[in-house]
Amino acid sequence: MPDKGRPADQLRRSRLLYALSGALVMATGLLWRSGLLPLSSFIAKYGGDAFWALLVFVGLGFLFPGASTLRITVTSFCFAWAIEFSQLYHAPWLNSIRSTKPGHLVLGSTFNAPDLLAYAVGILLGALAESTCQSMFRNRTNRAR
Repeated sequence: MPDKGRPADQLRRSRLLYALSGALVMATGLLWRSGLLPLSSFIAKYGGDAFWALLVFVGLGFLFPGASTLRITVTSFCFAWAIEFSQLYHAPWLNSIRSTKPGHLVLGSTFNAPDLLAYAVGILLGALAESTCQSMFRNRTNRAR
């Protein structure tokens, strides 16, 4: 079913490409935060947060291949910011999930307002890359006609 919020000339995303992109973003983000790269703690932390948000953008693009870039961008912001604000809530059951490695990677543990800016950077980079690639593909397709 087409997305009513999607421009008529917007291309449908390739799930295979987004799955591969998601794996690459995840691997890069984990490497970024691993301590194996000679990064300052500031760059490692907030760069890792930007990669996490980029993964959210790519993941939503995978799940909703027909949605507009704007819709994926807004939904990514809502999801990422909701996760960050959820860190203000500390129920025992939620903290037990956060205490696991996967739970910590997805849900975090402590609210930190600057993370919101890092998420914005990651999501906006994803939206910019997607828009640029779609524009290049459209231009190439139009020239071939």
